[in-house]
This record gives sequence, C-alpha cells and structure tokens, in this order.
Amino acid sequence: MRYSNQTKFMKDLFQSGAILTVLLFFSACDKDNTQNLPERDYSLIWSEEFEGNAGESLDSTIWTYDIGTGDNGWGNAELQYYRDSPDNVSLDGDGNLAITARNQSFGSSPFTSGRIKTKNQFSTKFGRIEANIKLPYGPGVWPAFWMLGDNIDNVGWPQCGEIDIMEARGQLPSITNGTIHGPGYAAGASIGEAYSLGNDRFDKDFHIFAIEWGEDYIDFFVDDFRYNRITADEVPGEWVYNKSFYMLLNVAVGGGFVGFPTSGTPFPQTLLVDYIRVYQEQ
Repeated sequence: MRYSNQTKFMKDLFQSGAILTVLLFFSACDKDNTQNLPERDYSLIWSEEFEGNAGESLDSTIWTYDIGTGDNGWGNAELQYYRDSPDNVSLDGDGNLAITARNQSFGSSPFTSGRIKTKNQFSTKFGRIEANIKLPYGPGVWPAFWMLGDNIDNVGWPQCGEIDIMEARGQLPSITNGTIHGPGYAAGASIGEAYSLGNDRFDKDFHIFAIEWGEDYIDFFVDDFRYNRITADEVPGEWVYNKSFYMLLNVAVGGGFVGFPTSGTPFPQTLLVDYIRVYQEQ
C-alpha cells in the first residue's frame, strides 16, 4: 500500500498506470497457475468474523487505528484524514466490517476514511491468510488488504517488508493487484501482478483474496485461483519474509497509485469485509 512520495497526478501518468496494470494482467494470464498446486494440511488458527450490531466499534483486543494524515499523506500524497469514528470504521450489523471513505472535510483534509491494523495485537508467519471482501469503486478510491513486518519500528520501511494481498484502483473495478515491497524493490520497483475478472467487477459482490506463504515463496489468489507466485530467487534485494507480519485494512483517497478523485467519483464509498481467516500447516 505504501509508495514513495509522489506529488504529480497528471492525467498522462494516471493513464500510464492503468495501462501498466492491464499489461501485467495479460502477462499473468500467460502462466499456467492451475497446475502443480501442492496439497497443504491447513488448520484454522485465527479468525475475525465481524459479528455485532450496526455501528458497533471493532474489538480493541484485535484492532488499533492509524489516525490523521500521516507523513505527507502516509508517504503517498493521499488526501484523506484517517479517523476512528464509527462514521468511517464500524460493524454493519450484517456480519461485515465497513470502512467508509467520505467526501467530508476534517482538519486540513477534504476526505475522511479509516485505516486499521493488528499491530502488537496479532501477527503471523507463513500459512494462508484470506479475507472475503467487497470493494468500493470510483476514480481516486484506493482500497487495500495488506501486511507489514513486525520489526517496522526498528528497521523502517521497506526493510521490514510489505505484502499487499489486495489493492485496487477504484477506476478499474475489474482489476486487483498483489504485490510485495522490500529492500531494493519498493515503490515503483515493487514486484507483483494484477488479476482481472474480465467483464465482472469487484464492487458487485464479495471475493476471496488470499496469499499462501512459505519460507521462500508467496502465492497470490483470487477466489482460490492462483494468479501469481513470487519466490525468493526472483527479488533483486533481500528476501525479508521469514518473520511475523501484522495485517492492515484501509481505504485511501487519492495518492500516486490512483490519482485524484473526480466529479464522477461517488461518495461515500465502503469496503466491506465479511471475514479474515488465518491458517497454518500442521
């Protein structure tokens, strides 16, 4: 989710990013990712099912909040102010987490939204991490389900490592991306691929976004289809994924990855999460 600081959102750069994503998708389709998937003896070790009443706050023994505008828009020149208000982060009463981006001024920011994390509450190493999610949409809307290394406070980013299980450009509602960032391959040099639903859209229904993660590889899945594998020998720098990572969910507004919202971007926009489940091999 984090990218290097970018202050230009020129239309031609924005369009180039969209074209790059589509090209990466076609590259991914060239691989035969349906064959030779190993059998794994996974057992559920942790889950968050988001049961509760509408408007109820999240379980504070699991989740904490990032608050404010961060360092230059969280390093991405994003436009939102992250809050812990139920207007932005709460249960919806139907078994879902709702993270809502609003066209609402707060502080010096023109938008509000939410960013939550399990830092210092729950982290995991290896196994399968999955979430059933319905995405928001619209130009300038940037949802993500991702992970950061537990040692971020000691070594910083990108040395800590980052795994983007799902991130999407709201203006491309049929496409999501799975990416890793590490030392020597972060920001614009990150490693990943995109996955497309074709004529369908990720904002129309829930889809399962997952990784299966081992000592020297990370596999990326949508609805149990593996669309990419990244291995330790593919990265141009250090492989930093042999330690525990914590999880994050957020909806950013603006930033170098998606560009500005437009007059045609409908607000509010909500990321709905049915569940998150973590499995490990026995």
